[in-house]
Order: sequence, then structure tokens, then C-alpha cells
Amino acid sequence: MKKHKAGFVNIIGNPNVGKSTLMNAFVGEKLSIITSKAQTTRHRILGIVNGDDFQVILSDTPGIIKPAYELQTSMMDFVKSAFEDADVLLYMVEIGEKGLKDEAFFKRIVNSKIPVLLLLNKIDTSEQQVLEEQIQYWQELLPTAEIHPISALENFNVKEVFERILELLPEAPPYYPKDQLTDKPERFFVNETIREKILLHYKKEIPYAVEIETEEFLEDKDIIRIRSVIMVERDTQKGIIIGHKGSALKRVGVESRKDLEKFFDKQVHIELYVKVNKNWRSSSRQLKRFGYNS
Repeated sequence: MKKHKAGFVNIIGNPNVGKSTLMNAFVGEKLSIITSKAQTTRHRILGIVNGDDFQVILSDTPGIIKPAYELQTSMMDFVKSAFEDADVLLYMVEIGEKGLKDEAFFKRIVNSKIPVLLLLNKIDTSEQQVLEEQIQYWQELLPTAEIHPISALENFNVKEVFERILELLPEAPPYYPKDQLTDKPERFFVNETIREKILLHYKKEIPYAVEIETEEFLEDKDIIRIRSVIMVERDTQKGIIIGHKGSALKRVGVESRKDLEKFFDKQVHIELYVKVNKNWRSSSRQLKRFGYNS
């Protein structure tokens, strides 16, 4: 009998380096939000890839930043936890990058006792000479890491990295049922889908002042009925989210419904409401309610 391998593979890096794109490429499903805006991922999201003789538990984490308020502190706690249970660490950087935005996190990578794969992403945007210079730079900075040039967006070298991960995983039984795709419930993906549309269509502070709470998720044989609330911090933000005669909110609802119908492979009816929840990002009690603080 072939031996079974299983383990936790945690992806860390600065905001916007392509962590979520890589995670989704590995899993083959859209589990993590992908937008051009920084700090898109707020939680630690597990994506589970199963084979007959392996189970890879991938973990997408928030981009590393210096926290400015309570929500960001909680986000960085998710990153810290990714160091604690990893069997393999994927440190993702992009061409031209010089290091993590938090020196303490970088020192943890340098001193890591577990295998570190440094993934040099977005090489499709770079010339060969620049790529070679970057590889040399990172080899000197992180001599214990294996360097793999990739393009997560173009799926270049992604399969090869996955095969290397399988080689490095320890022998172990599966941690999750073999038909499980993620550790998050359905409502989480409803919230994240709505939040992605807000990130795409609203500017400045608005997307960062928003949290989603799905109050109702009723699944029948042919349709899923969803009622979700978009929380904002101020009355002015509420008006912007709703838009002229409700047009902006309607667009978020229509686009979210289309994506959720693909995700759940079923007809979806969605109702969206907007409520003001003042200073929720700085309230430990509110953050706990939204699943940030344990």
C-alpha cells in the first residue's frame, strides 16, 4: 500500500503579491477574494486538496502590515498562527520586492525550522536579467529557502511547486474528510463574495469600513434564499453604498448573485440591506462577533 501524506501548507507575504490567486490555482475553486486592492484577505482561509494518497491543507493569510487599528491586529494574529502549525511555509514575493513590511515576521522566516519555499511571483511581467538578479538577491537574503519563480495568474510553475510540496509533506492520515474543500461555512463565502464586489466598485475608505453579516441562508432543493447585511461605520458611507435610487447596491446584489450561483451550482435569491455599526473595526466585541477575535 502507498503511504498517505498530509500536512498544512501556509502562504504568507506582503499584501497584493498573489497569495489568493495561488491558493485558488492550487484548489481549483475560488475560495479567496482576488482584487487589485491591498488587504483583501482578512481571515485565514483553508483550502483542502485531496488525492488518493495525500491531503494538502493550504492556508491563505492576510497580507503582512503594521496594524493601525484593532481589526488589523486581529488580521496579523491570523498570520502568526500560520507560523505555528505549518509543515511547509510558502513565502510569496513579487518581482522588485525587498522584504516583509514587518521585520519580526521576516526574522521568523529566516530562523524557520520547517521547509520554506520562496515563490517569486509575477515573473510574466519581468525580463530574464531582472529575474536572475532577483533570484540572486533572495538566495543571499534567505539561503535556507528553496526559490521557485512562478506566475500564479498564468499558472506557470504552479504544478511543479505543488509536486514539491507533496515531496516535503510528512506521512500522516487525513485531517479532514476527503470530500471537504474548506473549513469555512457557506455563509462565510456569501459574505466574502459580497465584500469582493464592494472592493471592486467603491473607492477610498469605503471597502475597508465594510463588514458583511449573512442573517439568513435557507437552502431548498432548487434555490438558496439569502439575506445579508452590509455594515458600515458612518451614515455617509451608507448613502454611498446604496447609491442614487439604490443603483449601486443593486449592482452589488446582481453581481454577487451571479457568482454565488456558480459557486453553489444552484439558483440564488439574495436580499441586501445596509446598516450603520459605528467604529466596528476598533471594537473587540464587534470583531469577535464577525469571527476575528477568538
